[in-house]
Amino acid sequence: MATTFADQLRSLPDEALGALIQLRPDLVVPVPADISALAVRAQSRNSVARCLDSLDEFTLLILDAARLSRATDTALTSVDAVLEFTGGVDAADVRGAIDRLRTRFLLYGPLESLQVVAAVDEVTSPYPAGLGRPADFLDPRAGALVADRAKLRRTVLAAPPAARAVLDRLAAGPPIGALSRAALDQTEPVRWLVDQHILVPVSEAGRAPRPDGELIELPREVGMLLRRDTGPLGALRPFPPLPDAPIRDPKAADSAGAGQVMEAVRATEAILDALAAEAAPVLRAGGLGVRDLKRLAKAAGVDESGAALLIETAYAAGLLGESEVNARNASTAAQDVFLPTGAYDLWRATGVAHRWAALARSWLMMTRQPGLVGRRDDRDRPINALAPDAERAGAPQARREALDALADLEPGAAPAVDDLLGLLAWQAPRRSRGREVAHRDAYTGAALLGVTGLGALTSYARLLLADPEPDETDPLGLHPAEAPADAVRALDELLPAPVDHLLVQADLTVVVPGPPEPDLAAELDAVAEPESAGGASVFRVTPASVRRALDIGYRADDLHTLFRRRSRTPVPQTLTYLIDDTARKHGGLRSGSAGSYLRSDDEALLAEVLGDKRLVPVDLRRIAPTVLVSPRPVARLLGALRDAGYAPVAEDAGGATVLTRPKTRRAPTRTPRIAEPLGPPLLAGPRLAGVVEQLRRGDIATRAARRAPVTVRAAQGQAMPGLTAVQQHSQAMAVLQQAVRDKARVWVGYVDSHGATLSRLVKPVSLSAGYLRAEDERGESLHTFALHRITAAVTEE
Repeated sequence: MATTFADQLRSLPDEALGALIQLRPDLVVPVPADISALAVRAQSRNSVARCLDSLDEFTLLILDAARLSRATDTALTSVDAVLEFTGGVDAADVRGAIDRLRTRFLLYGPLESLQVVAAVDEVTSPYPAGLGRPADFLDPRAGALVADRAKLRRTVLAAPPAARAVLDRLAAGPPIGALSRAALDQTEPVRWLVDQHILVPVSEAGRAPRPDGELIELPREVGMLLRRDTGPLGALRPFPPLPDAPIRDPKAADSAGAGQVMEAVRATEAILDALAAEAAPVLRAGGLGVRDLKRLAKAAGVDESGAALLIETAYAAGLLGESEVNARNASTAAQDVFLPTGAYDLWRATGVAHRWAALARSWLMMTRQPGLVGRRDDRDRPINALAPDAERAGAPQARREALDALADLEPGAAPAVDDLLGLLAWQAPRRSRGREVAHRDAYTGAALLGVTGLGALTSYARLLLADPEPDETDPLGLHPAEAPADAVRALDELLPAPVDHLLVQADLTVVVPGPPEPDLAAELDAVAEPESAGGASVFRVTPASVRRALDIGYRADDLHTLFRRRSRTPVPQTLTYLIDDTARKHGGLRSGSAGSYLRSDDEALLAEVLGDKRLVPVDLRRIAPTVLVSPRPVARLLGALRDAGYAPVAEDAGGATVLTRPKTRRAPTRTPRIAEPLGPPLLAGPRLAGVVEQLRRGDIATRAARRAPVTVRAAQGQAMPGLTAVQQHSQAMAVLQQAVRDKARVWVGYVDSHGATLSRLVKPVSLSAGYLRAEDERGESLHTFALHRITAAVTEE
């Protein structure tokens, strides 16, 4: 019968070994040489801790029951012993938990003599299920007390109310409390419990008793007595606590989520456009300043926390980056600023669904936690957006856990966040501990990005989260399924179709009844000012917007044609008059460099400009009836004239009009930073079968290598009557030469570079120039041996 851990693994059928690898994929990264190496890895602290992190609350408590029920002399337990600790729970549920532990090889051996993997005690609490150590281990007097069950019950019942409150607190776990010596002398309830040997003063493990006080521990037997109503392990929940959540109509949830998707995409675009117009400097410590964050939040119409989330997501998607700006003068150093990247222009040209998918995927995978922005770090300093302090390696896994918990519920379920946190705490207590803030941030971000609608997970988000099924036709995983494509198609069906028309009203407002097409959006950016966004966007045509369109090359006829072609309503006369009046004034003044000059055929207009007190800072003077000059640059002169309500245009040295379009500034295109895949890849199908086969072959080769012939072992230093060393070496060369001709496998004994004597089963390939080259089938590699280091060679039998 198999007794060792490695023998237990070796005796498994291929299906069970494959199931172990699927449940604990870290065991085969990289693939171990044989099953013995697999057994060592399966008992290591890191692997056991990683496996425990994936177990639910009930299974962990059953493991604690196995630890508590171990025999003192053999350290073995059994299913029956575990069942004694789980009264009130269906035995089938307990056996199912034990099977889960045995499948993962945290418990191994026959059912009547189970053994707990040693590393479990090293990576878990020393107090299983919150119970202390046995009384006879802590103190002989406490051991004598608990040995008399009747006396123990009488002593506990006689405890004063204050002392009983202390007992109940320690019985709930952990069973340890810290108490100073002064408090031990002054606190009557605790002193009574210590005098009665119900509590035992102990020292911290690995160190001498503390001079200022002691730790107080509640013995295990006393804790189990106090838990008589709930059981030794406390309250057991074999099944997850499903939230009592309202059920939304899935279609209503999808519609609400789609509306939020449009808002998130719009707000992201507004933030990046605001940065393109006015770049934000990178702080010396890294990140975006508080004032810039407030400015961008105001431009997007969202609060600061929402703006921080969208900025972080845009940066993770590669839409935002840093760029160095030139110094204004020699005494000023160059400065880095945040600007949209070239990828932003490509992203903006795609549909809303594609834009959302890029943002949502980046949010899921980015190693940033935007919810930390605005909070204080350990040194009481505020955490800024895009600052290194908001980096959290576990953020992607926390988001996936939070959304998977929501996805496992009924479609349309919209539970409260606290109920979801309780569910996560049951599903993986070890992993969820300390991640409550990250899980809350995940639900907040999901609502802002439209991943959830009305508190329920949307149908298109389920497609985005769906893991692709292993493809038997793609064993190497070179062509993974594109789940985002399905999510984009589902979202496209929910979003309103892009429109190519608008509605012009008499008050010069322009209504776009839906998301505009890219061409229409570009035209509106040039000729109108945005006023509101949503399902229907509202713009307003102003003199400034018309003048801006004329500045970039539009003519009055072009603007009339644009509105007639795009508008589904008659173009009002007020808009026609506005365009004509602005175009009539546009170009009436001409500016050039003198510093700069200003000319016009309208002498009265020049006289008006010259007398305008608002233009005093540009120092205009007349040099001819139709020409004014200024020592200021052309750009400053043009800006001052436009601020004063005039409509000048620039001209070149030949008198031709210079068309000016606002310069688009972009940061260098950068590769988005996303997290590595969460954990080892999922093995299934041919890949899993190949790993199992490789382990079997390596195990066979390893076990064969341990059976080296006696001749080889003797040549490595063991006493053996017979040939001398010179005769052995000559015989070895002859054996190797024959093996090269016959292509046979031989045992080779040799001394390595460190002086160690080893043996290896190989197939010789060539023997020349003082070296033997041979194939090692175990490692599937080619080895080279120096002939003078070979001590023996024996043909395989």
